Amino acid sequence: MKTKLRRFLSAQADRATHIAAKLAVRPLFAAVRRFDRIRASDAVGALMRRLGPWLPEHKTGRANLAAAFPEKSPAEIEAILAGVWDNLGRVAIEFAHLDRFTTGDPLNLPYVAYDADNIARYRQLRDGGRPALLFTAHLANWEVPAVIAAAFGLDAMIVYRRPNIGAVADAVISARSVTMGTLVPTRFDTPIRLARGLEQGRHVAMLVDQHDTKGVEVTFFGRKCRANPLIAMLARQLECPIHGVHMIRLPEGKFRGEMTDAIAPVRDADGRIDVQGTMQAITAIVEGWVREHPEQWLWLHRRWR
Repeated sequence: MKTKLRRFLSAQADRATHIAAKLAVRPLFAAVRRFDRIRASDAVGALMRRLGPWLPEHKTGRANLAAAFPEKSPAEIEAILAGVWDNLGRVAIEFAHLDRFTTGDPLNLPYVAYDADNIARYRQLRDGGRPALLFTAHLANWEVPAVIAAAFGLDAMIVYRRPNIGAVADAVISARSVTMGTLVPTRFDTPIRLARGLEQGRHVAMLVDQHDTKGVEVTFFGRKCRANPLIAMLARQLECPIHGVHMIRLPEGKFRGEMTDAIAPVRDADGRIDVQGTMQAITAIVEGWVREHPEQWLWLHRRWR
């Protein structure tokens, strides 16, 4: 009887949370869109610089940074963390404005700059007739690369983790669906769906810098952690090229976008792609990005377990 009562109360609590989120999330998104994005980002970024150090994630970020950069002083680490909180606040505001990052003309993006080499890489992916695997990391605004890929006309499948709260998930999907490619939630059948998409000539994009309990072991900033091997497994199965894409936050609400050349995967003695070795190569590239702009990476999650 007690067990049934607990389950009933838990179900009612979940239902109440969903209803409350549904009532709050959409109006909040609509309200944020009424404000100038850059001014709102400046304000919320400044707010998070003050609020962040009082949150429990700050302690996690401090420990991560101290281990990754043992040569940095406590003051330098706190300065980086202030930038991390600032960036996170800006991402929250920018999420409601994702559709305004493009104009329909990939060569005339109002807030994102690309040099000629990076534009050529996007065109090659779009026009080359060969599917590719794209990876990114929680840097600057990690939603924008998918928006820009769609603006360049890339037919891409975007892997994402669905938020636990249904109303939040609905709002997130709604915001992404009008600006990105096909959204593919992480489920048991995700690898099969992605493989079929690649066989049909579509591109596949995903984040690769999160902890995966069942992932392969890699070294990140000199420490062992686990990475989801999906992108390397797909490359091994279908021999698709792999590219890294990421954003660099600039002043005045702008970004610089970068795409790597195709990354040479690590191969085993039989010439097949080695999954663990290729994930290590990808992780090393992400580490290079983070070292360049540590204040723009999400140090607040437990990357090392």
